[in-house]
Amino acid sequence: MTKRNNLSVRHHRAGRFFIAVLLIAACSCQQNIKPIQLYGEAQGTYYSVQYYDALQRDLQPQVDSLLHAFDLSASLWVEQSLLRQLNANLTDSLDPVLDSLLRYSLYIYEYTGGAFDCRVGRLVQAWGFSFRQRQEPDPRTLDTMLFAAHGDIAICQGRLLKQNSSTELDFNAIAQGYAVDLLAAMLDSLDIHDYLIDVGGEVIGRGAKPDGTPWRVGIERPSVDSVSAPEVQTAIALHNASVVTSGSYRKYYERDGVRYSHTINPVTGRPVEHTLLSASVVESSAWLADAMATAYMVMGLDSARAFIAAHPDGPGTDAVMFIYDDHGALCTYTTPAFDKLIQ
Repeated sequence: MTKRNNLSVRHHRAGRFFIAVLLIAACSCQQNIKPIQLYGEAQGTYYSVQYYDALQRDLQPQVDSLLHAFDLSASLWVEQSLLRQLNANLTDSLDPVLDSLLRYSLYIYEYTGGAFDCRVGRLVQAWGFSFRQRQEPDPRTLDTMLFAAHGDIAICQGRLLKQNSSTELDFNAIAQGYAVDLLAAMLDSLDIHDYLIDVGGEVIGRGAKPDGTPWRVGIERPSVDSVSAPEVQTAIALHNASVVTSGSYRKYYERDGVRYSHTINPVTGRPVEHTLLSASVVESSAWLADAMATAYMVMGLDSARAFIAAHPDGPGTDAVMFIYDDHGALCTYTTPAFDKLIQ
């Protein structure tokens, strides 16, 4: 009996040693994996995908194909896109991408009390932040566009129902974030779980680098004008999360000394005018961070802070940073959860 027990112990120790050797070898191999980096253009901006894959697969064709299909569905800059056809009332059919974007948009519209609204298509175009030339609407034209922007919409059996045929949808405040989520889902399906995806500043980081360090992402410091070189305000660690920053300092135009932001207030129909320069939101999904960052930019600093206080456990209120102008000085507001991410 004793001999058998000793043999069992020796086998057990040998087994543990063998497992330890395998683990060390696996870690060593993981750390030797070289990152694969993909770059390209989509949705009128850039994209960057960095990932670690034991099989060292080049996924550039798959990434380009996914983003091209996404543009054919949800881009306002692609003339033959399904979204352009919907806005022109040439069809009322929704594909899976537009169905999801619309459902998410309607949810955030209700959640934010109308600060986020995808029905601002005609208003965004009129102020010159879309594929059409700037019109700068007069009061009567603005009232007509606001009426269209406030027309009820709904989804019924895969079709878009519009109360007002002039209502035009614009998903620019959520589409890039959703495209990032789709790319992340594609990598997950291929058993790739350590990656960093960036589409036009909408970023998601999953897993970590081979040495165990987290992905680090810089939050841009608001610039003086649209052509200034980017500067990093702060850097944060992404732990299986996304971060999106919406700002008024890059996309704007000036006329007669007045700066017009690309963020349109759905209630007034005009570009926002307040001291909030950028809003950064960290969330599990990029579409949610994207939508909430835009909603905060519509609200302005005081209303956004009040919203966070009123929804302490709500989506998009946990890890947030605002950068605002305080009589010419740049100031920041951060939530405790965001502070923990700062590197």
